[in-house]
Amino acid sequence: MEHLRKVLIVGGGSAGWMTAALFAKLLNGIYDVTLVESEEIGTIGVGEATIPAIKKYNALLELSEDDFLRRTNGTFKLGIQFNDWLRLGSSYIHGFGVIGQDLGWLRCHQYWLKMQGLGKASDFANYSINTAAALSNKFMRSAPELKESPLAHIAHAFHFDAGLYARYLRGFSEARGIKRVEGKIGEVKLRPEDGFVESVVLQNGETLAADLFIDCSGMRAIVIEGALQTGYENWSHWLPCDRAVAVGCQRSENFTPYTKSTALAAGWQWRIPLQHRTGNGHVYSSQYMDADEAERILLANLDGSPTNDPLHIRFETGKRKKIWNKNCVAIGLSSGFLEPLESTSLHLIQSAIIRLLRFLPDQSFDPATIAEFNRQTDYEYERIRDFIILHYKATERGDSEFWRYCRGMSVPATLQRKMDLFAGSGRIFREDEELFSEESWIQVCIGQGIMPKAYDPMVDIRSEAEIEAYLNNIEAVVRKCVAVMPTHAEFVERNCLAPA
Repeated sequence: MEHLRKVLIVGGGSAGWMTAALFAKLLNGIYDVTLVESEEIGTIGVGEATIPAIKKYNALLELSEDDFLRRTNGTFKLGIQFNDWLRLGSSYIHGFGVIGQDLGWLRCHQYWLKMQGLGKASDFANYSINTAAALSNKFMRSAPELKESPLAHIAHAFHFDAGLYARYLRGFSEARGIKRVEGKIGEVKLRPEDGFVESVVLQNGETLAADLFIDCSGMRAIVIEGALQTGYENWSHWLPCDRAVAVGCQRSENFTPYTKSTALAAGWQWRIPLQHRTGNGHVYSSQYMDADEAERILLANLDGSPTNDPLHIRFETGKRKKIWNKNCVAIGLSSGFLEPLESTSLHLIQSAIIRLLRFLPDQSFDPATIAEFNRQTDYEYERIRDFIILHYKATERGDSEFWRYCRGMSVPATLQRKMDLFAGSGRIFREDEELFSEESWIQVCIGQGIMPKAYDPMVDIRSEAEIEAYLNNIEAVVRKCVAVMPTHAEFVERNCLAPA
């Protein structure tokens, strides 16, 4: 067996430097790893919201959470608030972590469904520590030593400045031996005998050869698509938004520990609170709205004065037909694009890096290894795609042509099966290693108006009084826990305040 000798990461940004950092940490310098990027080529880096899985990546790097947040102007995130998605005036939170506690072998929501039908249950958000704390602008890290308390089950992620995160990881990587080359790529050379990538040639004439190429060149995809012509699977018939306009604004006093997503006439607006500013963006469909109107709507709905000129972004929802093709693996936007509705962009980067390390090839580039990597990646992309489509499909909105299209469109069979099962009996089953938990599906299904026709028959083993007492106890305990938590602003100030 002949091992790889040289790895070339093509492109920087979050994808490139996340790849470089984890390679530097885990490969112990046994490979020659180089990253090539140009300072002249900007990245999308408009502020980033994450899901709790990012903590696994940071833990692999052994980063200090407080130091990382100080360096990236980061804040904490307990979930996402969805406003106006079901109908105008509606609101719910997709919170991370558990919902109440199980009773017997049934989930809390099954008992809630029965009592809600009887008019004896309060808002679903009151039964989860994450959602209740978010609505009160409270935050603390989980306290695992309090095993019987909801405080032991708080699950959090982060908001941070993506540009600062890439810079932070660049310093981490270079300190551990990653070589950085400045320059724009002018040509990608393929081996004539098998079509594998041989080298990239910079505009200054310098040639960089490698055994494995990792394409982190963003939507340009200069290796995986520009050179290898891999092909793209377009999902815009299910996810019709294809444009975004982003802008920062002055930090609001409403310093929320959650991302806000507000549905608009032809898409939706995000709000991401950072320590030094608030990130905002309007994701929309160019078929139903033009860029000027999208920008006007965004600027009219900011918390404060803009801190930069609006940035317009074009995208096409979907993925490469092969994420790993020959000796090139695409990571980040070069591999595909799923809109940021559920904050999965950085997760897909970290997941691809970890998967690549698990499938790290030798010089033979075993076809079965590549095929299994692609199968697992396709599965992950498709299940995340389904979860995002759910938000658009399950709506009562008919106030615009965009929403009428979404409400009436057919969806992938994998999603329809989940929706039908939940609508019938409130049951959701997580399949294989798909990203989103049962709790995530439950909250979004209920929030988007999919109310089951029936609950699990096992619920009726317990008396109505017993169930009522059980739910009341969860709600009361959650309320007491939230009351003792500091505000999000207080927690940040005490633990990870960025230098002014």
